[in-house]
Amino acid sequence: MRTRVRAGDPNVFGELFDRYARSVYNHAFRLTADWSVAEDVMSATFMEAWRLRGKVTAEGGSLRPWLLGVATNLARNHCRSNRRYRAAAAALAQAGPAEVEVPDHADEVAGQVDDRRRIAVTIAAIGTLRRPEREVLILCLWEGLEYAEAAEALGIPVGTVRSRLSRARTKLRKIAQAELVAESREPARRTRQTKSDRVTAVRPVPEGSR
Repeated sequence: MRTRVRAGDPNVFGELFDRYARSVYNHAFRLTADWSVAEDVMSATFMEAWRLRGKVTAEGGSLRPWLLGVATNLARNHCRSNRRYRAAAAALAQAGPAEVEVPDHADEVAGQVDDRRRIAVTIAAIGTLRRPEREVLILCLWEGLEYAEAAEALGIPVGTVRSRLSRARTKLRKIAQAELVAESREPARRTRQTKSDRVTAVRPVPEGSR
């Protein structure tokens, strides 16, 4: 396939699209937190891949890491700052579960709603990372690339991939711990609020106010 890509065979690019379009689209969303932008990035990725076809080496494995690297570079144009990424993540979280066109199978619908919520929470947490850390984290942990594949996709040394991933993991671990502490305090807060409401409800009315 690599040889055909280098040769500019239009049929092989159709095969690449059929095989990797969904993967590129999902990757673009994780990088931008915006489904509409992700679609634009996905389309641009395959056009850019055609332009860069001569840079594909004749030997190697799957072209997925290369395509994800192209998509990552294109996504940078849309989210050059964490502020823009965080704004998109916040909008996603506030939008709530999207409507899903699924037959009347309650469990399946509920599962998709829960997935949407988990994605929103995860994207918001990833938004706390610097862009270079975010890119490495998504490629290695979410996309499952090896360190060497991520390094090739981003054009950086393997050691840089390792250090960025380590920093990203440390930051996300602190966020997760803070959320666990907040969740553990929530039941106690609700209990105190309930007791307070009960006391207010049974408080006697002064004689003079009757």
